Amino acid sequence: MTKSLKGFRLRANPEYELVLLDRLSDVEQQVLEGLKGDPDCYGILRPRTSGSLTIKAASRDAALLFFTLQSPGPLPRYVEQTLGEECDRAIAQMVMDGILEIEANGAMLSGPAAHAHICGDQPPIDQEGFLAALSRRALQYADTLEITDASLLSMRLYNYNRVPASPRWRQLLTDEQAVEQHLGIEDGAAGSVLSRNWNRIQGRQKGPWLAWQSQRPARPSESSITYKLYVSPACSALREAFHALVAAADASPANHFKVGNDVYGLLRPDKMVLYFSHLADLQETAERMMKELSGCPAHGVPFTAELAGNGLLSWGVDPPAEKHTVPWLERESWRLWIANRLAAALVLARNSGKTEIPPWRFALERLRLEGVETQTWTPSRTLAWAESISGESYVIN
Repeated sequence: MTKSLKGFRLRANPEYELVLLDRLSDVEQQVLEGLKGDPDCYGILRPRTSGSLTIKAASRDAALLFFTLQSPGPLPRYVEQTLGEECDRAIAQMVMDGILEIEANGAMLSGPAAHAHICGDQPPIDQEGFLAALSRRALQYADTLEITDASLLSMRLYNYNRVPASPRWRQLLTDEQAVEQHLGIEDGAAGSVLSRNWNRIQGRQKGPWLAWQSQRPARPSESSITYKLYVSPACSALREAFHALVAAADASPANHFKVGNDVYGLLRPDKMVLYFSHLADLQETAERMMKELSGCPAHGVPFTAELAGNGLLSWGVDPPAEKHTVPWLERESWRLWIANRLAAALVLARNSGKTEIPPWRFALERLRLEGVETQTWTPSRTLAWAESISGESYVIN
């Protein structure tokens, strides 16, 4: 994934200034209030001028390295010893983000300009699966938009592949009651299963969803990781897919599932989601569902790992809630976590003015450094909060 950086001289990017958290203005400290509770947070890296760089939180180790590399020099030995096998990847992230620079061809480079010196070979596009190709098209689309705000660009990525809410759909799915009727929630076997073994989630906890919690005790798990099975039928097959989902969930150790509760929720690609504590349980349930939904037309969820049916079934892993974060940041889902990072990398690449690599490709490479295998969109072992995941592609034949 990355080339060795041991032969390069590195330097802290002089376009950044490192500011101790205590020395920020009252307004800045109020905005970054959540960082005060993190004992490892030294302060922030703040751009000296407006440009492609953005404010970043800095840990004590990052601050020490930034101070150490004020003048160009080799990577300190203590950093190699501390980071071990993760050293090249961690330093590559800092170079790609513009925090550090590497010396190459007589110049100090970072961001897209340093890409060719630190990243390995790019995976061939012609070997992509259905969802990988869909995800790439989403990213290429975002690259064409004249949006400079990373948060707005992230929402365009996150919402990619939604079906427009046409007058026909708005008339059919007028409210939550109409959605329940269209899905057949009270009908036949589905209604019987839901009333017998599942508790309907009400109030604010359900959000924009129809959601249920299993009455069975949850299987114990040594990990806090939550695995998500996305069920993405074409909108013409909503009822069929929902009934198959209810049957599969009831026969599985799934602890929670949800489906969109209005026209917009059912027209989004990730319209139905089951939650598991174990990846093996998710895989077994997906195999069972694929038999039930053989021939069901698919919609397809971008930025998820393919399982079966040309996008009908896929999976992802939600990141854990951050203990110390700024108060205006909500917990990210798997897809939102990805969209936020892709958008930030797109904006950085565009603003850098470098043309060695298209911004959409740079964003993919930057995400690979985070631990997402963008050829299959599976989380890998190097993902910081998902160390127990195998990282191997799993596809149902």
